[in-house]
Amino acid sequence: MNSPLFVKTSPQRILVITLRFLGDTLLTTPLINSLKKAYPDAEIDVLIYQNNAAILEGNPAISKLISTVTKPNSHDNKRLFKQIFRRYDLAVCTQTGDRPTLYAFLAAPVRIGLVPPRNQKGWFKRYLFQRYLEFDVVKTHTVLELLRLCQLLAIDSVYELTPPSSTDNSVLSQFEISDRYVVMHIMPQWRYKQWTDEGWIAVANYFAQQGFQILLSGSPVAKEVNYLTEIQKQFPNNTVNLAGKLSLAQLAQVIKDSRLFIGPDTGITHLAAATGVKTIALFGPSDPVKWTPWPTAYHSNTPPFASKGSQHVNNVYLIQGQKECVPCYLEGCDRHQQSYSACLDAVTFEQVKETINHALNE
Repeated sequence: MNSPLFVKTSPQRILVITLRFLGDTLLTTPLINSLKKAYPDAEIDVLIYQNNAAILEGNPAISKLISTVTKPNSHDNKRLFKQIFRRYDLAVCTQTGDRPTLYAFLAAPVRIGLVPPRNQKGWFKRYLFQRYLEFDVVKTHTVLELLRLCQLLAIDSVYELTPPSSTDNSVLSQFEISDRYVVMHIMPQWRYKQWTDEGWIAVANYFAQQGFQILLSGSPVAKEVNYLTEIQKQFPNNTVNLAGKLSLAQLAQVIKDSRLFIGPDTGITHLAAATGVKTIALFGPSDPVKWTPWPTAYHSNTPPFASKGSQHVNNVYLIQGQKECVPCYLEGCDRHQQSYSACLDAVTFEQVKETINHALNE
């Protein structure tokens, strides 16, 4: 059942289905690049959540983005079905969920994808694919997990991520940005991935002492904008708050041109690593084997990072909370997304300072 799927002719139209969070969607780009390399004449469309589409902006391997909402009604479903029904030669499903599997079944007569193990709910979905792989939730980095799908088509893997890109960077002229700056992304979507305010303030002041201007990145969500506005009052005076003022493609360019990026376990940290800039990632309960930012020029089928300890691979520097329970795979110590994480709270400014010096001086 898991032998390579050989077809008589190369597929001319391919649909990749990735209904994931922002950073997870970016981690799909090596698979998309692999398909484009194997089938250079094919049109590759991507089915994606509407609010994540910007992370794939300007990707040369993609012909069209087809967007859907996170909670579709009957009208949304009808519109989407008309867009995708049997319009493709091959559907590639990157998730084990019900909706992605259904969309793959509707989109193409030939389908490959990831399915739950036999002892888990949804194991029957394997019968909806011509070839499938069981999803590995623990031992394989997400990039490598998705690239395993290349085995089902007997095509080579391409390991590089593609960050969003845009030719319009005119918006940056309105900000007073020096040529010696760092980017800090200090507020993740979920509280359990957040470091301490005291730590971030100390890091900002240390950057200023080293002669760097600080740029704050963030989303346009009111809660995040308000938080950054308040904490900026304790940052150096020339700090520039870019929260909600740039597209993801524009932010990617700003990060790429910086001296250093530092942030928590979040989609923007994945984006930073993909630009090639030196990236410091602060991790708590999440397992680095599965979720660390993918290092530039890392071409191996072995996960780049181990499960425990602060580590460095190519342009990515990992700082991980030092607790016996790490990684616990849980959403904070109180087991919910707005919980605190003791392992992250235990990370000291001195640890981060040491990593900053290492990255800047290497």
